[in-house]
Amino acid sequence: MSTIMSGKPAPKAAAGPNGLPKQRAGLTSMDAPRRPNTPGNVFASLKATQILTLKPVLPAASELIATILDYLPVSDLTRCARVSKRLQEMVYDDTRWVARLRDMGVWNETEARQRYEESKKKRLSGRPHAGSVTLFDAHDEEEKVRKSLEQAATPRRPRHSSVTDGFDDMTLSQTPSFDAKAATTALRRVRSIRGQASQEYGKVHGALGPFYYNLVHAENSSDPAIFRLVQDPEQQARILADLRVFARSDGAQKWRQRHDKLESMLGIFENAMIGEFEQAYQAQDIDRMRRYAHVLVSLNGGAAGIDIFISNHPYMRRKDQVGSPLDCLQDVAPGHVDLNPSQRFFEKLASMLSMQSSVIDQVFPSSVSVLLPFATRVCEDIVSDYITNLFIEAHESNVETYLKAVSGVFEQAMRFAVSIQPPKASGTDFHDQIKKAISHIFEPHVDRYLTEELDYFTSKCDDEVGVWEKELSEQEAKTESFFMSGISRQAAKRDFLSSFRKVVMMPVNALPTFPSANKAAPVVEHPAVEAPSTEDSSRPETPGTPTPAKPAPTTELAAKTAIMNSRLEGIKSLFSIEVALSLIHHAKASIERAAIFIRMGDKHATLTREQCDKIFVSLLNILGRRHIQNGFDKAVGHLSSYNPRAVKEFRSGQLEKEGTTAGVEPLVTFLELVNVGDLIQQMVDVFYMQELVTPGLTDRDDFLNPAVKEKKRFEQMLDERVAAGMGKGIDVLIDEVEYMCATLQLTADFNTDAVDAKNLTIQDKRASMMGLVDIGPTETAKRVVDTIQQHTGMLVGSTDKNMLDVFNQEVGLRLFGVLCKHIKRQRISVDGAIKLIRFVTHLYFALPSSPSIQLTHPFYSDINLYSSFITTLRKLMK
Repeated sequence: MSTIMSGKPAPKAAAGPNGLPKQRAGLTSMDAPRRPNTPGNVFASLKATQILTLKPVLPAASELIATILDYLPVSDLTRCARVSKRLQEMVYDDTRWVARLRDMGVWNETEARQRYEESKKKRLSGRPHAGSVTLFDAHDEEEKVRKSLEQAATPRRPRHSSVTDGFDDMTLSQTPSFDAKAATTALRRVRSIRGQASQEYGKVHGALGPFYYNLVHAENSSDPAIFRLVQDPEQQARILADLRVFARSDGAQKWRQRHDKLESMLGIFENAMIGEFEQAYQAQDIDRMRRYAHVLVSLNGGAAGIDIFISNHPYMRRKDQVGSPLDCLQDVAPGHVDLNPSQRFFEKLASMLSMQSSVIDQVFPSSVSVLLPFATRVCEDIVSDYITNLFIEAHESNVETYLKAVSGVFEQAMRFAVSIQPPKASGTDFHDQIKKAISHIFEPHVDRYLTEELDYFTSKCDDEVGVWEKELSEQEAKTESFFMSGISRQAAKRDFLSSFRKVVMMPVNALPTFPSANKAAPVVEHPAVEAPSTEDSSRPETPGTPTPAKPAPTTELAAKTAIMNSRLEGIKSLFSIEVALSLIHHAKASIERAAIFIRMGDKHATLTREQCDKIFVSLLNILGRRHIQNGFDKAVGHLSSYNPRAVKEFRSGQLEKEGTTAGVEPLVTFLELVNVGDLIQQMVDVFYMQELVTPGLTDRDDFLNPAVKEKKRFEQMLDERVAAGMGKGIDVLIDEVEYMCATLQLTADFNTDAVDAKNLTIQDKRASMMGLVDIGPTETAKRVVDTIQQHTGMLVGSTDKNMLDVFNQEVGLRLFGVLCKHIKRQRISVDGAIKLIRFVTHLYFALPSSPSIQLTHPFYSDINLYSSFITTLRKLMK
């Protein structure tokens, strides 16, 4: 017995005369040859007894038998259990019946474990704790032997004790009895108890087995007992559904044929119920629809009934009566789409589904979801065809129309999902499921839309900047053509040398000369022509056609001077804030259209965020590198070609007419250009925060994000171009200061001995007779201070503080060098030293008092040293 229980192979027995083993399984020691019981044969007897008690079996016999038992029907299993006690143990092994219950899906392992723990606790709590333990009692042992003999003599009776060990007999009736009530509730009454799985399966088999085997052996659909004994269709459906579950535990021979026969009978019954339901639907008989809908739900979940309910709806049969997608494209301007027809389309569908929700509550049980598959089917069959046709026609019409149609219709579809009235039995995620269905039908269009959106935005911005550049180049060409139109080749040859001599001989003297008989300030002729005027505005507009106020110049040098002056005045219009606003507006529209698709979630939300970042990157590339960077480069080039001597006549004439303070016009216009660039940068910052960061489209703390990196490159580009322009601006400013010192500083300012009495005015003569000396700052000092303060003050608030400090420091150093060179060129008399001291002190006190410029320490020390030297020299001369 121990060998069979363990399943281990036994040693090979000795072979007999015919080659058969002398000892077989089941033989006792009575079959061994007897030997005389002598003291000399004690060890031999013990050895023989050890050999005879072994029961050799085939290798893995228990596993083979257990596998065979798995394929036997229940009736054969009960017969095998009667063969021997060992087979009875194997047949009634609890794991065998647990596996059958698990195949049917009625075994709950958690419940079984819980019941086992509870029974274990009860046994432990009910066990008595004796004070002493009896190891052996002769009376008790005698009683046990007597009872065992009596039990062996009496026939065995079935046990009916309340506490079982899992090996109780399972009795099956030979004549099947059909109990419809028990069959209806058999599967729902199964308990998961370890050790009693065979009993629980026996109850299920006793209730459903007769119907099952009767059904699979029936010749036609009218023979099965379930259709003859049970009249209620809903009860028939429940039993048939339970028979399908019960058939999962049937693994005996020809099980496939029985399963096919069962499915055939179920199909016949289902088709009959579907026909009844369809007739009731056509007649709009709610009661009959409810009856057969419950039958179909009890049979297999009601999928067929739900499909009939959805397919027979008028909207599903005639989709064109809901709306036509072409209505959105009729009578609209190019690049636009009319979304009112699509809105009416979704409103019709929402109204229809809300009405069907009340019908579903009356017809179908609350355990099944009908409106959700209905709405999903509507999305897949009606909405999908509608949007596909609309998008195809819109794309063929215009790309902008296509983009607006996709984004607008998707937003309407999302509102449609929320507007559906859910049934009473729907879950909390009803609207989320509808949104998923809508997202599913939009998936084939999203990738193409996002690609088209980026391409359209890029091409739109490129075209707009191209138009701006074309207009600007055309304006420059027209201006140059106008200025050069009045020059003939012969006149140009004759006038070139004279014009050149006139310019070269302008009063820019390395050393001051004696004053002429006229006014000390040099007389300069007015230019023959005025360059095309441009509006003075901090917001440059699109360049227009120049309208010259005077005739064109007649000399080549005058024409080139006018062209250069026109270019310098046009620096502030090299890039436009209106173009920047337009590009940002296009980016805002594209990002807002694309951001709607984040509602789709999953990979499409990630793809949408990446595409929005690409749109922003494209905006910065076009706005920064192509528009602003090119404008700054041209401005720096114009500043490099600035010549104050060539444009002085034109600027002086304008100032006399307008009565304004002198200023370095190219530097002023460049600083205005810097202000415009700073304003555009602030606009980009606001756009980035409001359109990308606040809605959660990008993370500004993610330094690897393409939008963040491109924004930093954009800001760096602006700083570099502004710095380059300021470097050229410093050159222009210092050249202007040097030019003013050379042209405005009078010879008699610092050398009073050289003043001719004939040239003195009455006031000057009277002051000279009274011994009065003018100690006020010279006109040159005033103009230099005003020019420096005016141009450096324009950078305050529009430039980075560090860059502004570097700019002011460089201006101070360069100004110090120019002033020292200018003073060294002068001839200074004793009385003129006073004016020189006043000149120096005016610069000393005026420039540092300005909040926009701080002169460096070498300037202070050298100027003070120079003043002390002049004062000492005057004392010595006295």
